[in-house]
Amino acid sequence: MENKFIVSLSPHVHSGDSVQKNMYGVLIALFPAFIVSLVFFGLGALIVTATSVAACVFFEWAIGKYLLKKETTTICDGSAIITGVLLAFNLPSNLPVWIIILGALFAIGVGKMSFGGLGNNPFNPALAGRVFLLLSFPVQMTTWPVVGQLTAYADATTGATPLAIMKGVINGAPGVSLDQLPDSLSLLIGQNGGCLGEVSAAALLLGLIYMLWKKIISWHIPVSILVTVFVFSGIMHLVNPELYVSPMIQLLSGGLMLGAVFMATDYVTSPMSKKGMLIYGVCIGLLTVIIRLFGAYPEGMSFAILIMNAFTPLINTYCKPKRFGEVAKKK
Repeated sequence: MENKFIVSLSPHVHSGDSVQKNMYGVLIALFPAFIVSLVFFGLGALIVTATSVAACVFFEWAIGKYLLKKETTTICDGSAIITGVLLAFNLPSNLPVWIIILGALFAIGVGKMSFGGLGNNPFNPALAGRVFLLLSFPVQMTTWPVVGQLTAYADATTGATPLAIMKGVINGAPGVSLDQLPDSLSLLIGQNGGCLGEVSAAALLLGLIYMLWKKIISWHIPVSILVTVFVFSGIMHLVNPELYVSPMIQLLSGGLMLGAVFMATDYVTSPMSKKGMLIYGVCIGLLTVIIRLFGAYPEGMSFAILIMNAFTPLINTYCKPKRFGEVAKKK
């Protein structure tokens, strides 16, 4: 029997990964945070999440079919669903439905499909939608329901978030003190006001562990963000503990965990090399703390990620991995 030497193009061994598999893996990792949002915000969390996901999937299908004239739909790869969930997780649980739909239209239509769809967008679509709504509807986007109102939606009682209290102390607002902040345990489990998907640090950390275990993401971006925030905010706390909260409170408050674990790690908008990921994460951590402590907004995570999304091509250019088979030049 004659043996034949067959030459074929790479790759020769398939790892088993696919866009669809990884996207649905991220959805599984988001499930604990969704359950916690239902426990603390009830009907509001369900309405906001269902509306956001349905609108994102619909707009991706409609824009792809009727505006971009694509022959195949991309709504089954899971990316539109993730955008919908992440957008919902960045919204208050009492946000009117029509505002949610506008945010989904901007996230998918402007943040994703206008650049050609998945793989071409320079900015995280969910964060683009969130910032668009924050700038367009600042009152509705900063009205936070108090946890525990399981059947309330539009008429939910509202209150201050931990980040709003911190900003009030920094700005010298009357009647506001750091003693009003929830304790670390409440911040960990989610018994505090805020966007419906960001309140429970424990649920988000469970998602991080799952994605690291399944190798959906690497540790470089989330860990570099969290360590940078801890160190920088720790220094500021040592300088003035009466004005700046402890680094642990900073880590557990607001959208830091949600952004570090699920949005900064977006494949399309984050650097490719490990060195680039570390630079990217450190810069996001620094920008987040700077905006939180010295900026106009209580939260800086969304802006920090979007700013560094813009720098990702530059980071990729200067942090290129060594080419396979390349011989280093002798000096």
